[in-house]
Amino acid sequence: MILQFIEDYPEDPRGNSCLVLGYLGPGRPLHAVCGMDPSGTLVIITVYFPEPPKWINERNRGKGD
Repeated sequence: MILQFIEDYPEDPRGNSCLVLGYLGPGRPLHAVCGMDPSGTLVIITVYFPEPPKWINERNRGKGD
């Protein structure tokens, strides 16, 4: 699986985190917000399907977001 970095959230109250894009299959994008705990372990904060109206497509936010 190829993962793509979409956004960085350096000011996240939970600590520095980022939005990663992956695919479950053709045409099935999936977003995961990830961070690192103090020991350097990857922490999955949330996972969701990017859907309108919040997302125009898997890489671009909709209006007002």
